[in-house]
Amino acid sequence: MNTPPLRLLPWTAPEGKPCYLSTDNSHSRLSLLADDIEEAQLESGAQVLVGARAVLGDAKAGERAVRFALTRATEALDDVLRVAVSRGLRIPHPAE
Repeated sequence: MNTPPLRLLPWTAPEGKPCYLSTDNSHSRLSLLADDIEEAQLESGAQVLVGARAVLGDAKAGERAVRFALTRATEALDDVLRVAVSRGLRIPHPAE
């Protein structure tokens, strides 16, 4: 009996550990929720990038603004990398 591959979810447990979903139904309620959250994380990352570029392009931006932009950028990068890994793991690999 084949068990479905685990899907890395776009959120972590309260202690920071990754969460996984075991299902072969990509249209289950939890799968669709994960899809929606991934899309929101990618959109948020794009918005954070625009803001960070604006701060970096402002010669008068203070340390607080730069630190805030960098903090948000690292948070967004963490989310985007989790989405990339999750989606990469779900790409079918041809049989060898």
